Amino acid sequence: MEIRNIAIIAHVDHGKTTLVDAMLRQAKALAKEEGERILDSGDLEKERGITILAKNTAVVWDGVKINIVDTPGHADFGGEVERALSLVDGVLLLVDAAEGPMPQTRFVLRKALQAGLKPIVVLNKVDKKEARPDEVLNLTFDLMVELGATEEQLDFPYLYAIGRDGRAWREAPKEDLSELFQTILEHIPSPRWEEGPFQLLVANLDHSPYLGRIAIGKVARGRVRKGESVAILKGDGVLSARVVAVYTHQGLERVEVEESLPGDIVALAGVEGVGIGDTLAAREAPEALPRLKVDEPTVALTLTANTSPFAGREGAHVTGQKLKERLLKELRTNVALQVEEVGPEVFELRGRGELHLAILLETMRREGYEFSVGQPRVLTKDGLEPYELLVVEVPQDRFGSVMEALGARRAEMVHMEVGERVRAEFVVPARALFGFRSLFLSLTGGEGLLSHTFHGFGPEAGPIPTRTTGSAVAMEAGVATAYSLNRLQERVQFFIEPGTEVYVGMIVGEHVRENDLDVNVTLAKKLTNIRAAGSDENIRLVPPRRLSLEEALEFLAEDELLEVTPKSLRLRKKVLDPSQRKRLVGK
Repeated sequence: MEIRNIAIIAHVDHGKTTLVDAMLRQAKALAKEEGERILDSGDLEKERGITILAKNTAVVWDGVKINIVDTPGHADFGGEVERALSLVDGVLLLVDAAEGPMPQTRFVLRKALQAGLKPIVVLNKVDKKEARPDEVLNLTFDLMVELGATEEQLDFPYLYAIGRDGRAWREAPKEDLSELFQTILEHIPSPRWEEGPFQLLVANLDHSPYLGRIAIGKVARGRVRKGESVAILKGDGVLSARVVAVYTHQGLERVEVEESLPGDIVALAGVEGVGIGDTLAAREAPEALPRLKVDEPTVALTLTANTSPFAGREGAHVTGQKLKERLLKELRTNVALQVEEVGPEVFELRGRGELHLAILLETMRREGYEFSVGQPRVLTKDGLEPYELLVVEVPQDRFGSVMEALGARRAEMVHMEVGERVRAEFVVPARALFGFRSLFLSLTGGEGLLSHTFHGFGPEAGPIPTRTTGSAVAMEAGVATAYSLNRLQERVQFFIEPGTEVYVGMIVGEHVRENDLDVNVTLAKKLTNIRAAGSDENIRLVPPRRLSLEEALEFLAEDELLEVTPKSLRLRKKVLDPSQRKRLVGK
């Protein structure tokens, strides 16, 4: 059977996963009717509406098997994109016909072009009122030229599509995706494969409680059969293993086969000790393929066991040893992550961005882990700091205040388009964006769009003001009362509500001025037997601000920690005692 291997790449939320749904349905690759965005199977993926892990599926069209890899659109999960591209021979580049190429479009397209892959451009969502497909096609061509595409890559076919309705066409509108499938068969080459001893580069891992570790990759040479012994070529030595089962993909299922097909994407079960980037090869010819290269991390944070007065109340796994085991397990599959134990029960996590690390922390939290994390910080390289390419789209009357805020953060404008809304591109130090999202939303009244991706390393930009407000810190332990919160709410935007238990040193809100403010939120109203007119009026409290995990990480100052438990997110000072904190400030 002929094979085509293809990855779908795009900016986050441009419709990749929805298009894959339609391809699976029209190729009749689903055993039963599924819901929307079938491949986004993780809880976090469903909640956030984004793809986090690259996933494999396959359809058969006109007797040709098409392996499809759905990739994340966010640069923070670039490790997943790089691994996915090692499996394929071409890419479907999806671009929103209204928004045009966005920061992550640039990121994933650069990776695909560097890998020498041939693109097919799909201009999606052409039914939008503000769609401008011809202009967006020209912008995509310009972007490819800028990224150094070859003549062959620039001679790309393109289609118009409405992924949600399962429609794509070249010239005249069609009611199905037949022209998209036909374009894939015509323009994406068959996988490069040669006869000889078996060879496969491991691009992903899975685990089965019955079959052990499962290695996923594309067969580069030869074939492998169930029961064969293979060599595992690691960076520092050679292991041997026996292949318990050989699987190929069909729709959403893995189907067991006796022998792999040339150039197919397969899953091999029972190969204990294998890691991502290792080569599986025939024992008689143990030759290694070049290892996968993944971009260096740009953001780090410190993770420790929880030491707050409320430690151990809500988590099932609270010790440093449990945290260490979980982080080492994560390293097996999360190739873009680095973990270093920098002290007793103190771990430094390094990742591709704040979101990359926040997803790991949220996953651990849901698994019952309890821990504390410090303020994220950027990683420098040879004295240079990371810069991001930031794209903002805001109403005209709000652009001045956004420009002023970015100017203070040492951002440099590189492009601007003015219409009903202003769209501008900036190159900005990565650390300047910590805490910027919440400020941006307030400056634009919630009407602004913001996205950014890694741009490169540049000279250090100097001091940058990232947070212009202080913290309101509890100075007494107890239960917060409506009476206390009401007295303080003119000066403090609270994160808690009446009835919340607090401890000394816990951050209960944001102070409107730059300095920290020690507050007592546990005061109860003194009751007397004399009633004065108006003394019993109803207390009206402003609803508390609920911080997500990313927002809480952005809020952190250098002397603060975020306490993460399965049920709660609490901000606190590293030094809980107020008098000790004052002494440290005095020094």
